[in-house]
Amino acid sequence: MRKSSTVWLILLVAGAVAGRSQDPHQHGEHHSPYADQEASGIAALSAREVENLESGAGMGLARAAELNHYPGPKHVLELAASLSLSAGQSAEVEEIRLAMLAEARRLGAAILEKESLLDRRFAHRHIDEAALRRLTGEIGALQGELRFVHLVAHLRVASILTREQIDAYDALRGYKE
Repeated sequence: MRKSSTVWLILLVAGAVAGRSQDPHQHGEHHSPYADQEASGIAALSAREVENLESGAGMGLARAAELNHYPGPKHVLELAASLSLSAGQSAEVEEIRLAMLAEARRLGAAILEKESLLDRRFAHRHIDEAALRRLTGEIGALQGELRFVHLVAHLRVASILTREQIDAYDALRGYKE
């Protein structure tokens, strides 16, 4: 019984020591998770986020639609053959995709412009609460519009597809068995 208690005590202490050695604060290291983002040009955004905003990428903004049986235009077109899309359906989905991308890129550029201004205002220590409220409000409104653009594209695509095509899309994307 005593040998078993000793083994457990050793394991407990070893686990605590191992956990403590992985805590960067124990070694005087206080590296921020943002340390690698300084090179993006905008402090609040990673290089990948900047790229996504410039390209009009979805960035998961339409997840509410995607996971509730409203297919996205990009993936519908990628799966066109498997979904047996008609030529008319493909053309309509492509039109939705192109309109979504154009608007998403426009909004992405506007977000980047406002984020850059916010970054510069902080960098030059030329910001107060009123300017901060205005800029963050503008950025938030643009982000909301960007999300709307992606979500409404899913809504429009779903109205073009049959129930069977939506079910097949969900299965092909791994959402249904």
